[in-house]
Amino acid sequence: MSLSLTLTLNSATLSVTAHCVINPSLSSTLPQKTRSFASILNKKRGFSTQLRSPAYSAYKPSACVGRVMASTGDGPKAGHSTSSMSTNEPVVSVDWLHSNLGDPDLKVVDASWYMKHEQRYPIQEYQVARIPGALFFDLDRVADRTTDLPHMLPSEEAFAAACSALGIENKDSVVVYDGMGLFSAARLWWMFRIFGHDKVWVLDGGLPRWRASGYEVESASSDAILKSSAASEAVEKIYQGKTISSVTFQTKFLPHLVCTLDQVKENIENKTYQHIDARAKARFDGIAPEPWQGIPSGHVPGSKCVPFPQMLDSSKILLPAEELKKRFDQEDVSLDSPIVASCGTGVTACILALGLHRLGKPNVAVYDGSWTEWASKPNSPIVGSSSS
Repeated sequence: MSLSLTLTLNSATLSVTAHCVINPSLSSTLPQKTRSFASILNKKRGFSTQLRSPAYSAYKPSACVGRVMASTGDGPKAGHSTSSMSTNEPVVSVDWLHSNLGDPDLKVVDASWYMKHEQRYPIQEYQVARIPGALFFDLDRVADRTTDLPHMLPSEEAFAAACSALGIENKDSVVVYDGMGLFSAARLWWMFRIFGHDKVWVLDGGLPRWRASGYEVESASSDAILKSSAASEAVEKIYQGKTISSVTFQTKFLPHLVCTLDQVKENIENKTYQHIDARAKARFDGIAPEPWQGIPSGHVPGSKCVPFPQMLDSSKILLPAEELKKRFDQEDVSLDSPIVASCGTGVTACILALGLHRLGKPNVAVYDGSWTEWASKPNSPIVGSSSS
């Protein structure tokens, strides 16, 4: 049954039209339960990996979908248009996004993903409150279906099919955000770039900053939920060898932005690049357990620890360039030499890549399999190894 209501809640006037009533002021979190598995290493691009087929469960969108808007101030009206945005800067402010939401060539994408212990469900949070018009990109499902490693980079064909299903075009500027502030959005930023789409930015401070600034949110439409589901189904079809006829998004794979297990092993000897690890120092040193079952802590020989929170201020805003440089200087990381970043499963390494991009290093590679792949291989050398 459809309902139309006007509510007053915490001094904000809310207009609701929905199949069921949703409380729009809920900033409380809803856990994530979807988990899928992935890996990059596309053989036609010269990469290799052991392939196994994961179990998958289809997402069923909730029937409880509606639109909720909170009355807020008008906010800023001035700002650069998407056509004038520089790709040298990897983030945009919430004020800029608010001023440019009406641009027809702008796509806003929720790429929220959470660690299991967070007990948050990103697709459900998206249903309750999204930036108006935002799409949902499921990092666990738009992923390589041929490996047991979580949310690894999909093939070019799979990524193109997913973007096409979401309605993202090559002409579009893409702004990515997440529900943590600045966390998993950096992963999708990196994914777009590795597939040749450089008109992509991360929303600085993410959804928390957007809401704290008084900007409106809405519950996701049924069409938006169906698009997300269609993107996941398109990826599955690609990995089943089926033809996708409606692919409109074109990719150009940039292999220098990703690093493989074999390349990391070779680097221990030849030291071609600096290896930086975004995990917490205790995990890096092997004195705290990994969050992944059966994976010991420790680090790759020769790597350096730069925990990803060092890239952000207390509001999850990317630090200014001068502050970022201090963080890397403290760990003796030279901006004049090649760098590869890793973490637990290839998510927070992308935050290090984001910070380095602000410092003028756009070609930082990410070790996609990261520590979960490295530590699961019996012949991988580990410094400071500790049982999980």
